[in-house]
Amino acid sequence: MSKLIITDNLEMLTEQGATRRRLLQAGLGACALLAMPAANAAYSRVYEKRVSLLNLHTGERVRTAYWERGKYIPEALRMIEKVLRDHRSGDIHRIDPRLLDLMQHLHHKTGNSKEFQVVSGYRSPATNAALSVQSHGVAKNSLHMQGKAIDIRLPGVPLHVLRRAAMSMHAGGVGYYPKSNFIHIDTGNVRYW
Repeated sequence: MSKLIITDNLEMLTEQGATRRRLLQAGLGACALLAMPAANAAYSRVYEKRVSLLNLHTGERVRTAYWERGKYIPEALRMIEKVLRDHRSGDIHRIDPRLLDLMQHLHHKTGNSKEFQVVSGYRSPATNAALSVQSHGVAKNSLHMQGKAIDIRLPGVPLHVLRRAAMSMHAGGVGYYPKSNFIHIDTGNVRYW
C-alpha cells in the first residue's frame, strides 16, 4: 500500500509541474543542509591559522596559532604584537590580523613554513618620521604606523619568488627591496612597487 501512495504522490507532483529530478534534487539538498553544520563544526575544530616570526632586531621569536575555530586568539595576537613592536621606542601597537593572514597565505603559496624574518613591523610616528628623513623609501604616512604593514623575508625562498607569490594574492601593497633583501606587504589598497 505504501508503494501505491508513493506512486500516487509522484504522479500528483508530476501533475503539479514537479519532476522526479526536482524531487531528487530537493531530497539531496535537504541531506546536504543537514550535514553542513556537522561538517563545518568538524572543520572549525581542526583548522587553525599559524604564524612564525623572528624579529631580526631583538632576536625575539613567536610561533603560534593566532586563529582557531573561526576566531582570532587575543592572547596570541598580544604575543605577536610584542614581537612586532617598534624596536627603537618599545611602543606596542595593535597589528591588523589580516596582515597575519597574508603571511599565512604566503607560507601556503611558497610551500615553505620556515619563520618569517621581520625587518620592520610596527613603527611609531616618531620612528617613522626619523626614518623618512634618512631615506626616500619611507612613506610619511606609512601603514607601518597603523600596524598594517610588515617588511619580511623568508629563508629558503628567493626574494623575487616571495614577491611574485605576494603579488599573486592581489591583496594589499607589495614593495620589492632587493638591495635591502626584503619585501614589504600591507593590508592597504592593492598596489606594487
